[in-house]
Amino acid sequence: MRKIPTNSPAPPRKTELPLDLSGPHVTPRASSPHRLYQALCHAIVSGIVKPGEPLPPSRTLASQTGFRRNAVTTAYERLISDGFAVAVVGSGTFVAARIPAQVSGAGKARIVIETPPQGTLSLGCTHIDERALQRFRSFVGRRMRAFGTDHLHYGDPRGSRELRTAIADHLLSARGLRCDPDQIMLASGTQHALRIVLSAILRPADQVWCEDPGYPAARRAIEHCGYRPAPVPVDASGLIVAKGRTSAPSARAAYVTPSHQFPLGVQMSMSRRLELLDWARDADAFVLEDDYDSEFRYDGAPLLSLAGIDHLQRVIYMGTFSKTLFPGLRIGYCALPERLIGPVTTARAALDRFPGTLLEGAVADMLNSGAFAANLRRVRGLYREARDVLASTLTTASEGRLSVPVPSQGLHLVARFEPSVDPMVASQAKTAAGVEGWLLAETYHRAQPLPGFVLGFAGHPLPQLKASAEKLAKASLAALRGARKADAHGTRAGKSRKPASARSRAAR
Repeated sequence: MRKIPTNSPAPPRKTELPLDLSGPHVTPRASSPHRLYQALCHAIVSGIVKPGEPLPPSRTLASQTGFRRNAVTTAYERLISDGFAVAVVGSGTFVAARIPAQVSGAGKARIVIETPPQGTLSLGCTHIDERALQRFRSFVGRRMRAFGTDHLHYGDPRGSRELRTAIADHLLSARGLRCDPDQIMLASGTQHALRIVLSAILRPADQVWCEDPGYPAARRAIEHCGYRPAPVPVDASGLIVAKGRTSAPSARAAYVTPSHQFPLGVQMSMSRRLELLDWARDADAFVLEDDYDSEFRYDGAPLLSLAGIDHLQRVIYMGTFSKTLFPGLRIGYCALPERLIGPVTTARAALDRFPGTLLEGAVADMLNSGAFAANLRRVRGLYREARDVLASTLTTASEGRLSVPVPSQGLHLVARFEPSVDPMVASQAKTAAGVEGWLLAETYHRAQPLPGFVLGFAGHPLPQLKASAEKLAKASLAALRGARKADAHGTRAGKSRKPASARSRAAR
């Protein structure tokens, strides 16, 4: 990525950017930040603005387009997150030197796919205990030595009954969810399960409630499949059901993370859970419960799942081994209401026939032997220590300017500035520190984004975790000082200007 030298004059900033906000590349009913993001992407990919060129200041673009400034800020932050732009502290936002999609000489888009970075503070990293890894190796070896004919033909679209039975037993003991193995379907992860289930229960263009802020990958998957994400605000008790009833009364499904809301980490209250289930019954809708990290609770026993309360009537429960073992395994699952077994199985068979069979037996052995539970106990202690190191380092090194609530569950935490801070401060700090993780603003769809970071602490060595936290905290302090100086300069410049009438009198 090209860096703009900070000791030389920056290229002249554009005062106006030709944007097509009504073309086919823009989703008409999308939020303002999303439409602006699509228009900016189109301008970058089509060559209207070249790699390395500066983008207009957020105030300038807001004035040009008529969008609010926070919509421009959110669009810019998403451009930075997706690799289309780079923020340079003190200079502004620039088109990246190498963008994900470039126009070739033939006029067709050439897609450049890069491996996502997995640096310190990134989300989605895990650790597997060496003893558990040895057990897994032995289980895989044993299954390979006993290679049978079940691998030589197409299998059950839901996956092997052996692993589905082991998962059903695990859900009963760990999450209080009673279900038959026939109700379990294996997938490559929760995103895969989400796509399969939605194709079975929804019609094209149906609305789906999504938490705002929420998990961007799920929202993008819903949109990509031809459904309409309907953002519903979240408060300290979880998704605000009353807001969903008002803003999207015809929605046919809701995607939620009730046990550990992503990204804010709040737990959906019991009254709010019952309210959500009441809505599902009233609307003849389904609730998709993404229980992505419930196994990693550090204070007390895991909360009862939403599906456990509902007894799998209206709730579809989704889980994954990507967090509890490792992402490269690519095995997740969902637990279905009985009436959905047929439609979802048919949808699965139509999409990709059936899941891979080679590692299913080894994962079942891990669950049945106790090796899976033992690994959870050991890595839970490691993650708790990592969580505490990250939270304390950020708080101390930022001199208290970052608020870092210590989560009682999960594999990430949120570090926030005061709400009055411009979200671009967080973007500048993250770029300057050179760390991974997400900007908190990236998880918002329509609600006013809060300034801050979503940072992973699982799977990272403690020394690197501490060093990266110190870098981010110091960069945050520097970005805050820069923002204060810019504001003070703007205030002084504004006071020094004489009214037009005074200037005209002086001229006369």
